[in-house]
Amino acid sequence: MPPTRNQASECSDLLEVFKANLAQAGLYQLAKDDAPASHDDSTLMRFLQARRYDLNKAEKQFANTEIWRKHHDVDNLFRTFVTSEMESSRMFYPRWTGRRDRSGFPVYVYRLASLDSSLRKELDAVSPERRHQRIVVLYETMVRFVLPLCDYLPHEPPTPIFSVTTIIDLEDASLSAMWSLRNHLQQASTMATANYPETLNTIAIVNSPSFFPTIWNWIKGWFDEGTRDKICVLNKAPGDTLRELINDEDLPEAYGGKLKWTFENEPCLDSEIQKAIGEMPKGPVTFANGRVLRP
Repeated sequence: MPPTRNQASECSDLLEVFKANLAQAGLYQLAKDDAPASHDDSTLMRFLQARRYDLNKAEKQFANTEIWRKHHDVDNLFRTFVTSEMESSRMFYPRWTGRRDRSGFPVYVYRLASLDSSLRKELDAVSPERRHQRIVVLYETMVRFVLPLCDYLPHEPPTPIFSVTTIIDLEDASLSAMWSLRNHLQQASTMATANYPETLNTIAIVNSPSFFPTIWNWIKGWFDEGTRDKICVLNKAPGDTLRELINDEDLPEAYGGKLKWTFENEPCLDSEIQKAIGEMPKGPVTFANGRVLRP
């Protein structure tokens, strides 16, 4: 439900106080002359929302994330990451369909059965450090490119787009396969909770197997309470529920919609996105002021 006018005003006031506090702490630079602010409002709002608008807790998490970003040299990592490796890494993580839900949030899909034994071996052959860097770069792509692009496009209600709607498909995913991926999945979810808060809008788990309660007991501790509240587990025919979130033409056929897209495909951009950017760019890119930019 979109915020009321009073709630929106209160959030705006809190955001300004948050900016002032961060600036005083040397963590944020206001826009000056032709130089933009060091962080956009959507990023700052994610931290406020994650900490239930507690200014002190939000500032602490933001400060910890800035330390983490400097330690891992995130900006330079993203700027210099090899395009071919970035593109091939997408098969191991949730992928953007190129479509949006009814409210304008980008729709991602993660199909675990697509990570067959050969792909899992390929993933295991990568060092833990490099796996971590891949995850970072793909999250940066989401917050620097996909989310700003979807926020730029017209959407109703006209609230900021700073999170994604994700379908997690467990069809044909075996218990052994999920067990072998547990460290990989935990690394991604833990890092996101700490450093990319509130980037998950709704998580719909579809085609859950009979052993899913066992899986859920493993993984529920990876998420904070706010994220757990966004997860809904759907039955074997999720179409009716998903169509409440996503229009037929933007929902993949496998989940009851009309979009001819599978997890292995590149994003199938909708017409408004095509008008805005043309084709889906490769490698590290950002979106700002209506344009695709190379860092």
